[in-house]
Amino acid sequence: MDSVTAFAQQFDFPLDRFQLEAMEALAQGRSALVAAPTGAGKTIVGEFCLYEALQKGGRAFYTTPIKALSNQKYRDLCAQYGDERVGLLTGDNAINGDAPLVVMTTEVLRNMIYEQAPGLEGLMYVVLDEVHYLGDQGRGMVWEEVIISLSHSVTIASLSATVSNAEEFGAWLASVRNGCEVVISEVRPVPLDHTYAIGHKFYPMFKQVKGKRSKGRTPKQGSSRVPNPDVVMLERRSQHVRIGRSGRRIRVGEKVKAPWRSDLVEMLAQKQWLPAIVFIFSRAACDDAVDQVLGSGIVLTSANEQEQIRKIIDRETADVDPADLATLDFGWWAQACERGVAAHHAGMVPIFKETTEKLVAEGLVKLVYATETLALGINMPARTVVIERLEKWNGQRHDLLTPGQFTQLTGRAGRRGKDTIGHAVVNYQRDLEFEVVASLVGRRTERLRSQFTPTANMAVNLLRRYDLATCDEILSTSFAQWQADTNIAGNTEELERFRKALTGYKQHLVSDYGDFEEYWALRRELSRTQKTGAKARKAAKVYAITQALAQLTPGDVIRIGGGRRGTNQLAAVVDTNGPHARTPLVVTITEHRRVEKIGPRDIDYPPAVIGRIDLPDTGSHRKPVYRKEVQIALTKTPVSEHYRIPIEVSPEVHAQPAEIERLKAAIADHPVHDDPSLGELEVWAYRHDEVLTKIEAMEGGNRRRTRSLSDRFIAVVAMLRDLGYLDAQPKPTEEGLMLARIHGETDVVLCEAIRAGIPDHMNAVELAAWVSIFTYESRRSEDDHRTVRASGRLGIAWDQTQEVYNRVVAVESSHRLPATRPLNPELMDAMARWASGDLLEDALVAMDMSAGDFVRATKMCADTLRQIRTATTGNLSRTAREAADLIVRGVVDW
Repeated sequence: MDSVTAFAQQFDFPLDRFQLEAMEALAQGRSALVAAPTGAGKTIVGEFCLYEALQKGGRAFYTTPIKALSNQKYRDLCAQYGDERVGLLTGDNAINGDAPLVVMTTEVLRNMIYEQAPGLEGLMYVVLDEVHYLGDQGRGMVWEEVIISLSHSVTIASLSATVSNAEEFGAWLASVRNGCEVVISEVRPVPLDHTYAIGHKFYPMFKQVKGKRSKGRTPKQGSSRVPNPDVVMLERRSQHVRIGRSGRRIRVGEKVKAPWRSDLVEMLAQKQWLPAIVFIFSRAACDDAVDQVLGSGIVLTSANEQEQIRKIIDRETADVDPADLATLDFGWWAQACERGVAAHHAGMVPIFKETTEKLVAEGLVKLVYATETLALGINMPARTVVIERLEKWNGQRHDLLTPGQFTQLTGRAGRRGKDTIGHAVVNYQRDLEFEVVASLVGRRTERLRSQFTPTANMAVNLLRRYDLATCDEILSTSFAQWQADTNIAGNTEELERFRKALTGYKQHLVSDYGDFEEYWALRRELSRTQKTGAKARKAAKVYAITQALAQLTPGDVIRIGGGRRGTNQLAAVVDTNGPHARTPLVVTITEHRRVEKIGPRDIDYPPAVIGRIDLPDTGSHRKPVYRKEVQIALTKTPVSEHYRIPIEVSPEVHAQPAEIERLKAAIADHPVHDDPSLGELEVWAYRHDEVLTKIEAMEGGNRRRTRSLSDRFIAVVAMLRDLGYLDAQPKPTEEGLMLARIHGETDVVLCEAIRAGIPDHMNAVELAAWVSIFTYESRRSEDDHRTVRASGRLGIAWDQTQEVYNRVVAVESSHRLPATRPLNPELMDAMARWASGDLLEDALVAMDMSAGDFVRATKMCADTLRQIRTATTGNLSRTAREAADLIVRGVVDW
């Protein structure tokens, strides 16, 4: 019996064709890409690799994009194969890492490959679950690094959601892995029914419309699916208005609205569509929804189920400190679970999320309000998925979900072996026409686009093993370069067409009065000079305003006006988002007691400091008493009349008016200027220039695509040479080997700070707090950024680290590399308290964040501390180990 048949016999249902096809390829040692809808059973293909490795006496790694998914997969495999045969490696945990089957995050595997870790010996299979994460802007390049760098003796099973260019992705995989079987399935094992919820009623999203006879034509064959006409008409009737006696518009149509949350639960229960996951793109809104359902008195569980839930909760939280449970509002969470309702989002501590997942798996919790993170592979399917809003805040605006995101969310509906049909419900969308809502269903998902780009850490790790030329060859095999080359090939035909058109236009550019090419060159130069002058002045103005705002500090008095602010008025700066923010923002209180937030676009000139006031010792600009005290201080403070900082422009810009006049005179004196046919010639010349611009843009784009990765890599190498991480060969220096072991967005700044000796004399508490500035990123927008002023030894360390950061950014800029993201000191106080042994409640007091965010931020800090421990020696290495041990305790260690 072959291995595929033996493995398939373990299941009590027949495997699908796509699963068998992929497993046949993997059994023969060929890599495979499996692209199928969420819930189709892709993981069975991955588990076959684990089965094969055990049968052949080898090893297999199962990688996931997130730690929560790794933890869940580890528990599942332990239950299936036994604890002794399964290991777990994440940034937080290292359990039985020498086991034949190891679950890990993809970053851990990337690091093992670069370190040439002994654990890679005997490796036969690697499963890349959720491989479409390769398109993630922040982390996607890790998947490419693994695929490119992993030994060709290892067979890869890549499991992906459906993407529109799966064939292209598979072709690239085949090119770098010596062949790859591409298996695509667009069939859901459980059919999905789409529904629109309005008021107290569910409406089918679509209706089947039979073909109608058109005049002079035969009847259309079959039928087609169209957005439900009943809903379309309902929306239109709701918009009917009449004009009242006063001339005001009065809405007379039938009012339509989304169902109340409690009503929706009752509707789902009545239809027997529970269990359900309701996606809400806000953590606070998820908790509010649970509150609302509890407040309505809804109970979805029986007395027997409530008793089972209590036993599971008591078992899972038995080792948790009662004081921590009180801080985490354990009573509220447990009560909600007992009634069959729960929230699931990143703001919750892991033990609450994992217990919720177990309760759902047991069929005890019937309703989960979750953010979109639940859709990233967590195995928590339901009969029904509800989406409250189809628009999601991206930090700047509300964006409509993409077809891929919509498919990922609704893919959780329908449990294989339990449901004959899954239900995807969308609540009524007040700001979206129904046709737009319906258009998301069934559309092909978006393309998978590479996010691969060379980094400092990648460069030192590659150069540890290869010379510069070989590294360049490796980069040329990336999916990013593959896509660039494909685009270039597609441009060739269009370029040829444009070149022929250009030749035709040139034939018309002839004047009997003189040299038209010479004349038109003057016209082009005049246009270019006028445009560059305007751009240069605007850029100088924006730069001056940005610099001026960045230098302001609380207590400064300025005048604001112009831009969006209207009339000129006195204002006192009461808060800023710091001098190193990407976009400076200052909060002011005006002489009229108004709070105004000022950014570069809100003012027409760079404001000068024209006075100073002492701000109140207590309160904030949100308090009326505080604003009144600032207003009084403003009226009493003498101010300078010079409230604008002069804008400096280059000598070239100063000289442009004279150059413009010279060109205008030369054009007027040119003989072609008197040609009666000049108007017709200008038409041909403009067409010629338009096509020429397109050609130059396409050729330039092709050159950039061809060399972009290589040029970026060379720039990174040059920067690392300047900083001393690479020698002349180039090979990593001793400092370069330290950088090779530290992974993160701020890795170069952290290494430079270590080289500068900043952490040398810190104790473990101080080191933990200091490292948090490199790892913590606030979820706040820049508008809501807190001003943090560290004090004491940590304050000095923060100032020194900022100097290092500025120096690194300057070097990056000199090599035309993007700047490292700003450091963030907001977590320092809370981390110091936690490392000192304070209670969770006391640590959270110092930081306005959820317990789940604090746990995640602390784990990231601990992970970097462990990297410092392995990358350095002596006292710093020992202190880093001690610091990591201090903060991995209590809720962080659950």
